[in-house]
Amino acid sequence: MSHYKIEAATGQHIGDRDEQQDRVALFAAPRAPGYMMAVLADGRGAGSGGAKAAEQVIRTARQVFDQFSPLTDEVDQMLAAIAMEAHTVINLYPMTSDERPQSTMVALVITPEGVAHWAHVGNSRLYRFSGPNPAFYTRDHTYREKLIAEGRLAEGDRNSAKLSRLLLNTLGGGNDKLTVTPGRYDGLRAGDSFLLCSDGLSPYFSDAELGAAVVSRSPREVSEMLIDKARDRSAGRRADNCTLALVRLVAPPPEKKDYQARGIRRAV
Repeated sequence: MSHYKIEAATGQHIGDRDEQQDRVALFAAPRAPGYMMAVLADGRGAGSGGAKAAEQVIRTARQVFDQFSPLTDEVDQMLAAIAMEAHTVINLYPMTSDERPQSTMVALVITPEGVAHWAHVGNSRLYRFSGPNPAFYTRDHTYREKLIAEGRLAEGDRNSAKLSRLLLNTLGGGNDKLTVTPGRYDGLRAGDSFLLCSDGLSPYFSDAELGAAVVSRSPREVSEMLIDKARDRSAGRRADNCTLALVRLVAPPPEKKDYQARGIRRAV
């Protein structure tokens, strides 16, 4: 079983947009004690469609996680089911309106066995840190990442910012084929952290900056600091909605030992 406790917080800012189309939530599983989920969705679409799509991701995640049991279900399959079910529902929206919204998704599940599972669709990211050290981040489902994977674009090419906004894979939008990219990390311990964020935050920080930030203060204070810094760095760029969830594993407090004084009786 795990030798850590979980601290978590979320943060959001509307940016310079007219509407907040991101959604984020933290859940416990009523049928799976010790399991927790963080899920983030970035809606896209005219009018209120993007917000509705992102809200559908959160609603589906809650419903599916509420029914999850480790005795009968697999975490990876559960995460894939969340994406598929949300995708199906969002694709039905045009039947009742002219909207054809889309949403990204990134979801993380921490288990009491010291395992982290995640899945993502689109360009909302998950970062994993060991202490302040960046250890991993998910690769966006964008045209830029496709070109990098094919060797047609250099990783550090600074002229590819527009390509990073061209999504090749989202929930909804009439997309028939959906790719859900899973991930897993075993051997969690105190000092590990996970950051989930929308693309309103990730472009404004290096991996090293994020790693230093996640261990610097409480999760709530870190969330506020990152949101404020992203706002400062995005000044004049019509910043997008900015949303994050931070999950940090910390050592539990030491157990209090119950010392009981015992008297010694002498034989006379």
